[in-house]
Amino acid sequence: MAKTNKSKVAWSRRQARVRRKVRGSSERPRLCVYRSLDHMYAQIIDDETGTTLVAASSLPSDLGEQEGHRGNVATAKKVGAAVAAKAQAKGIKQVVFDRNGFLYHGRVKALAEAAREAGLDF
Repeated sequence: MAKTNKSKVAWSRRQARVRRKVRGSSERPRLCVYRSLDHMYAQIIDDETGTTLVAASSLPSDLGEQEGHRGNVATAKKVGAAVAAKAQAKGIKQVVFDRNGFLYHGRVKALAEAAREAGLDF
């Protein structure tokens, strides 16, 4: 039998608890954040149709060539600004923030604040 990873089980419980309260609509889509050890990802999702409207990440294809580690606060700010710019280009001004089970602290907070400064309202 395979063992269960306690931290992943706890994360999925937090994720489900947040997702019960946060729903995106066509008027206010959901800004979903995922952070791994090396990268940051952000998507704006319309939950009514189940489609991703805008996406940005810290991968080299999105932010271009960057020296050093990409899993830091400075990169998270760039991803937040990039997702906000792409959203405004599509006419999205208001979103619902989904922290996806992560604490609103550090890189997640930096991404959210950068998106707010770039013009998204949430």
